[in-house]
Amino acid sequence: MNEEAKMLIEKLGLKEHPEGGYFNEVYRSNESIAKISLPERYSGSRNFGTSIYFMLTGNQFSSFHKLKSDETWYFHSGSPIIIYIINEDGMLSTINLGLNITGDEVPQYTINKNSWFAAELKDKNSFGLISCAVFPGFDFDDFQLGRQIELIKLFPQHSELIKKFTNQ
Repeated sequence: MNEEAKMLIEKLGLKEHPEGGYFNEVYRSNESIAKISLPERYSGSRNFGTSIYFMLTGNQFSSFHKLKSDETWYFHSGSPIIIYIINEDGMLSTINLGLNITGDEVPQYTINKNSWFAAELKDKNSFGLISCAVFPGFDFDDFQLGRQIELIKLFPQHSELIKKFTNQ
């Protein structure tokens, strides 16, 4: 891991994330939305919004996972990050998150709820630092980590990608 990544992990208080990489929740609204006012997919009330720092380093990747809410990723520094998204219809999209806006990168991107997504660094000798915001706020009850066998059954056309970005 390069020295800048180590320094950022320490300065930002990042810890290991279950999907891969490092994170630290830096915002959680102190107000919430009652369950009765939310769509049925939510198991209880949710904070208005949440935000985290998230970092990948070297060969780390964010494993395929999905959320019950939309999630917006904001690029900050380091290597661009490639996001692979499989929507509910099985269509694959690839997004390059970075600052080369005149090239093929975008500085922010929103992943739609119920889409399976994974990510990796474009430059494996670097790191990528982003922020992620979720509205209504993130709750681990709304997070599902992809299981390789189940995802391949759902999306056999993407089996090689699924094998690359799942640990189980």
